[in-house]
Amino acid sequence: MAQVDLGVFGGVDTHKLAHVAAAVDSTGRLLGTAEFSADTGGYQQLADWLEAWGTVACVGVEGTGSYGAGLARHLGAAGVEVLEVMRPNRQTRRRKGKSDTVDAEAAARAALSGDAAVVPKSADGCVEAIRALAVARRSAIKARTVAANQINALALTAPEPLKDRFRGLATADLVKACDRLRPNAHSDPVTSAAMLALRTLARRHRALTAEIADLGCELRRLCEQANPALLGACGVGAEVASSLLIAAGDNPERMQSEASFAALCGASPIEASSGQINRHRLNRGGNRQANNALWRIAMTRLRTDQTTIDYAARRAAEGKTRREILRCLKRHIAREVYKLLTDPPPIPRGSDLRQQGTQNGHTITAVAAALNTPPTRISELERGLRHNQELAHRYQQHLAKTPT
Repeated sequence: MAQVDLGVFGGVDTHKLAHVAAAVDSTGRLLGTAEFSADTGGYQQLADWLEAWGTVACVGVEGTGSYGAGLARHLGAAGVEVLEVMRPNRQTRRRKGKSDTVDAEAAARAALSGDAAVVPKSADGCVEAIRALAVARRSAIKARTVAANQINALALTAPEPLKDRFRGLATADLVKACDRLRPNAHSDPVTSAAMLALRTLARRHRALTAEIADLGCELRRLCEQANPALLGACGVGAEVASSLLIAAGDNPERMQSEASFAALCGASPIEASSGQINRHRLNRGGNRQANNALWRIAMTRLRTDQTTIDYAARRAAEGKTRREILRCLKRHIAREVYKLLTDPPPIPRGSDLRQQGTQNGHTITAVAAALNTPPTRISELERGLRHNQELAHRYQQHLAKTPT
């Protein structure tokens, strides 16, 4: 029987300045290896080099979230299937050695054998913008925490007259007090230096607070643009939504099932059975920020959602511990979030409701009275500060029924 030609399979070992590519045919025969620069011109040369060997079936790329991100986007835009390749394990490297060409060939063979089956994030849409802003916001939060700790430490060790002024103040009040200091008003160099340092740190703290607020507003706007239905879920705010969207990527359809998303978030139980013992253990892998987002949703619902409260009480009566109940809740929430990510239901946007209500002459007070909810909730919904899917649909139905 003649061998069926499945095409050419590529593999790329990525680096900061250059990428090394390898090509194998459908029988596993190495066709060649080559090195290309890690820029737009090099990406195109690599693609042309692979196509010169025949029809490209797929390309396995290492580091699609770092050094290989640009190449993965370029190949994906050209219609080439790209698969994420993990680095060879240590046993294989000890046996075969380590070099760029060896790693590139291993990536190509992983693509051929099916070991590389993970579709990487496309990183070419709104979620990539959210990821960039989330990185900046997280960095600003850490820097503000450092500044706050330094302010408290300096206030604690300052000269006694200055220390007494700050005694018993909370961090927010301490920052305000330090911002009003006048270093040149004292001739004592130690006191003057301490006041200058405290005022500098306080102004840095305030600037970082304003930066965090600005980034948070932009994150909220992008999350509403990317998936308003996710923001409308109970217990989901902009920060939680951004973590879940980043974990799924711009192409959430790459996750084949809700179980795969739960595993991605570290919310799926891992089987740990042996002999006569059948049990599962906690999954400590996966995206830990997404896992923390699921935990925050669960904790919020345990305080505010009656259905979740009743569920927790029922499982507690069955003998489940609080940690076990939280694990069950996170797995259930992962299933719900997966549906919202892959097939989000239509949900009215707060800005659209506000515009329609204004055009029809509806005031916030009148709408709030008709919907039996506080006016602040309507205002927060319209401005995108708090999303409530049920309230948004009621608001939309009210506008549709009320004559202009």
